Amino acid sequence: MNTYFDIKDTVYNITQKYKEAITLLVAVGIDQMKDIAQRETIGKTISLEMVLQLKEIDVQTFEERLVEAIEENRKGVDQGLNIREVKDNPMIKVEGVLPCPVKIPLLEGLESWLGSQDEQWVKGLDYNFKAASMGVDWLKGTLEASTSIESISDLFISAGFDLFFDRRLMGKYRAENAFKDYAPIKAYNKDFDHEGLKLRDPAGHYAMLGVVPAIFLVNTSELGTRKIPTSWKELLEPEYENSVSLPIGDFDLFNAILLNIYKNYGETGIQKLGKSLLKSMHPSEMVKSHKKKSNRPAITIMPYFFTKMTKAGGPMEAVWPRDGAIISPIFMLSKSSKQKELKPIIDFFSSKEVGEILSHQGRFPSVHPEVDNRVPKSNPYMWLGWDFINDNDIGQLIKKLEQLFDYNSGRRQI
Repeated sequence: MNTYFDIKDTVYNITQKYKEAITLLVAVGIDQMKDIAQRETIGKTISLEMVLQLKEIDVQTFEERLVEAIEENRKGVDQGLNIREVKDNPMIKVEGVLPCPVKIPLLEGLESWLGSQDEQWVKGLDYNFKAASMGVDWLKGTLEASTSIESISDLFISAGFDLFFDRRLMGKYRAENAFKDYAPIKAYNKDFDHEGLKLRDPAGHYAMLGVVPAIFLVNTSELGTRKIPTSWKELLEPEYENSVSLPIGDFDLFNAILLNIYKNYGETGIQKLGKSLLKSMHPSEMVKSHKKKSNRPAITIMPYFFTKMTKAGGPMEAVWPRDGAIISPIFMLSKSSKQKELKPIIDFFSSKEVGEILSHQGRFPSVHPEVDNRVPKSNPYMWLGWDFINDNDIGQLIKKLEQLFDYNSGRRQI
């Protein structure tokens, strides 16, 4: 039962009170809500119910998910999962970001598991996990200021490429072989056995826990005479210009999309992707957009998890790209010098139980070989690849691609 908000209240009022609403709105493709200025303009002129209806998102399912997110976070605070006493000079320090839909279940699982571990070991452990919606700037600051491997945490968990592969951040220690994959998983889940897909780091630095797949959500009522795009290549065709909503607010997934499009289609692909972006609307246009089909996205790119918010029998059709759902990997990075001390917590995050939380509660397919990811075996994934990662300065490349995308989407000038 929803006792928190009125679905007919304005987006502004609801997002002011519940930050979880911002995360969900951005996740389902309403990227304007990431920006506070647009929430204060667009958000004050339209109700949450109307926004969802315009986006063809199932109102009841969204409302239920938002209530669930609010209650999860309140529960986390009540149980001390989000507010913890920072320990001085801990033996082991762990940090990272966790995907929003599974943050609380993972923390609950961690707290429960810690209760069964050696008391002295637990006393020497300090950990700090935040929701992925908060970004990684809080981690970047520490890494930018660090001067030695000893000055940073012993284990990190994060999704995407921005943090772990920027040569000014984690990359500078990776070059010193400061990290090693000690995860006990010997072979990744067979779901990732598609031809040429090699997720395991051949250098043995990075462990992978799971992936966040990006798929298409197609509004068939908005396509007109256009065919449903079934691949990333088709999505870049001129007929879809100014028709696509992209997860710009989800930095990890958006960066994965930029990098993969660039790898496969070069700068021309990024230019086409920019042109495909549905232009931002003035509040007065958005309110009336249900009368103007050209102002409503025909295709929304979103994490696989959020497709369950769509109306059954409605015009929204989930499409798994036949050339592969672009994946943002969920990495675990541990210091090579702390194998013995880190082994218990590495084994926990590498376990089948954690894999099932990722896969079953978040629809983030796990690499654990015993987890049923509940994704058809025929569904392929698109992976950036270790050769590309090692051959490029990923941090600088992301910045370059963002500028090129922004210029071609009209979001800003180069």
